[in-house]
Amino acid sequence: MNNSLFAASAADLTIERIRALASRPDQVESLTLEYKREYSRGVVKSIAAMANTYGGMILVGINDKVEPGVDRVVGVDAQEEIDKIASGCREKLDPPWEPTFIPVPFNDGTGRSVVVIRVDANVAPRPLLIDLQAPIRLSGQNSIADRDRLLKLAREEPSAGVLPMGQNVMSPNLERDSEGNYTADFILRTGFNLPMGEAGAWRPLSEKTVTALAQALNNSAFPDALYTLGHGSFSSFMGFRQHGYNRSRTARLVYQGLSSSPVPHPVEAVVTVALPEVYGSSTAAPATVTIDVISRVRRYADTLDKVGVPGEEYRYPVPRLLDLLEGILKTTVDPKVVEEIARITDIDPALVAQPRELHLVADRQVKELLSSSGLEEIPEAGASAGGVFRANPALDLRDIADRQEQVDDWLRQLGLDAGLTGMESLVERSRATAPTPV
Repeated sequence: MNNSLFAASAADLTIERIRALASRPDQVESLTLEYKREYSRGVVKSIAAMANTYGGMILVGINDKVEPGVDRVVGVDAQEEIDKIASGCREKLDPPWEPTFIPVPFNDGTGRSVVVIRVDANVAPRPLLIDLQAPIRLSGQNSIADRDRLLKLAREEPSAGVLPMGQNVMSPNLERDSEGNYTADFILRTGFNLPMGEAGAWRPLSEKTVTALAQALNNSAFPDALYTLGHGSFSSFMGFRQHGYNRSRTARLVYQGLSSSPVPHPVEAVVTVALPEVYGSSTAAPATVTIDVISRVRRYADTLDKVGVPGEEYRYPVPRLLDLLEGILKTTVDPKVVEEIARITDIDPALVAQPRELHLVADRQVKELLSSSGLEEIPEAGASAGGVFRANPALDLRDIADRQEQVDDWLRQLGLDAGLTGMESLVERSRATAPTPV
């Protein structure tokens, strides 16, 4: 879910975070989010609809409409509301089933709370019926599944509808030349999975939407981060455009730094959007967005040494990797990028997941790849040539502080897995001297 409260632990669900969510003009009711003033029959119907679609979250104690001068977060008596909703689920749902209820108190002496209802489609029995009908979610509203949709829900194997949004990014491989030698210093990969809307599941990619996504990427924080990573290895570049394997259901957008050296592309980035094939696939199959960064800056520096330019062996400064990771994450939550990805897959932008995994594969030990400034080797600590870095699901990457926290955590893991100390202090110094992010 794009809303981090869906995955946050109960301890991280605070009334302050809920008020911040409710106050955001862009966070309207959607496929996965609904506000309710108090219990009504509609709450149970929404629970069934979310369970039969992609899951979601219902916040009880919040007005669904914003009125000037009126506090949207009004609260309820948590236990009374939970009892009513649970009773409604037992009486109205077929088979009887209850979602997760989490009361979030105001802590102001009023005794009022917001009740967070989490509907996990991965564990709900599907289809969930009300009056012999199966509600489903469509763009912030409840509808009724037609015969075909109902049959698909009924034929699902257990967990067949599980859509691991934001998870399970396939590990990348470094390319090798004809002699078996690596052709890059490292490849970094992240990405996420997405549900498919009804139209997106059948239509081919639109040239206009793919072009719009390329433009959104070129206007994002990504190109600046790639240029910074390049460290002067290129002065011109080709922005994101279709290049290489592109088909009716696959868009491959490539950014390339340009150099006149024997290393023509010191830095490359590839964003691939792949829709599930129409024939022979389940409509539950997800679309995938994969983001790769391939760096050859060290190889570029080696070519300068060979043609007579003196210099020490190049190693990547940690602050440049910090900028790269921040640029990537900021791009994945950029509203325009999210909008264009949602348009391609025909889904609500709220369903465009945030990355929850990062892969790094290097051509050598990480401790030999990083600049040693501020870092020290731990004796006999072993070595690492990359790794898999998990994201904290409680962090909302649209928030600057949360995004920085995630990047800092990944860099700390990178240093420790490589058998290095000092990464934490180095990151703190970089933060202290960096311009205030926007």
